[in-house]
Amino acid sequence: MDRGPKAVIDGLPSVAVVIPCFNEEGTIGAVIAELKVAFASAPYPVNFFVCDNASTDGTAAAAIAAGAEVYVERHKGKGNAVRRLFMEVAADVYLMTDGDCTYEPAVAPDMVRRVWEQRQDMVTAIRRHTDPEAYRRGHQLGNQAMTWAVNRTFGQSTADVFSGYRAFSRRFVKSFPVSSRGFEIETELTAHGCEMRAPVSEIECKYYPRPDGSVSKLSTYKDGMRIARKILDLFRLHRPFSFYGGIAGLLAAAGLAVGAIPITEFFSTGKVPHFPSAILASGIMVLACLSLACGLILDNLSRFRIDMKRMMLLQQQV
Repeated sequence: MDRGPKAVIDGLPSVAVVIPCFNEEGTIGAVIAELKVAFASAPYPVNFFVCDNASTDGTAAAAIAAGAEVYVERHKGKGNAVRRLFMEVAADVYLMTDGDCTYEPAVAPDMVRRVWEQRQDMVTAIRRHTDPEAYRRGHQLGNQAMTWAVNRTFGQSTADVFSGYRAFSRRFVKSFPVSSRGFEIETELTAHGCEMRAPVSEIECKYYPRPDGSVSKLSTYKDGMRIARKILDLFRLHRPFSFYGGIAGLLAAAGLAVGAIPITEFFSTGKVPHFPSAILASGIMVLACLSLACGLILDNLSRFRIDMKRMMLLQQQV
């Protein structure tokens, strides 16, 4: 059941700051306090909601002490925490951030303003850092590679696919079917905005190193592989003709390579002495045709699914 203020008060939005957290006892209080300072002069109500993602420290108690409402999500993974927050909280504008004190709080009001006044469905904070400890080299390269892959898949120009600092409209949140479990959630959010052709924008923000005692939960290789699989899965779902058509092309090339000798011999002698090769080539070509047919069918289904999601987006309140 949605909780939190729903109605617009005197033409002003209600704002929900949603923070997924795992073992951030030492920083979550500071994150909430800094955002309260950033929103101190805002004329609209701002409420804070934290999802404690099965933490083993005092994250929940620290968040409550800082003035946030806390939900506990036992299924581990950032995607699960974000899903819970989007299910439970209702507001006109959502601001999502991490609980580790790495994002610049001062840009938060401008992100909210863009969503509300400019009718943006998603505003992404593009991370800019000067301290090499803030953003490890491996993570930078991974982000660049994945950003390129997402932009190629959806024909968009996104600068930071993995930014966890974003503002959303109500209709974006309530029409977003969260399927990710972990750190792939940012990729899925970007893909949803691209797929819906929703009005989105980007804003730069400073990115700081984690405070002493705060440890990153992101595994460069494990989460990198998970994110790569998610991008491949998104490509399969959103570009099925290209995906299965590519497989069909590879199979067809393999079939022609295997069948080259039997075909040549048949036209030369009228016989097929390499009968097993001919059977194998025929089977591979059948698979190629089936893959191409699957691509055509799934492409039509994908178009229908996208149209249905857009209808759901339009039915939501702005």
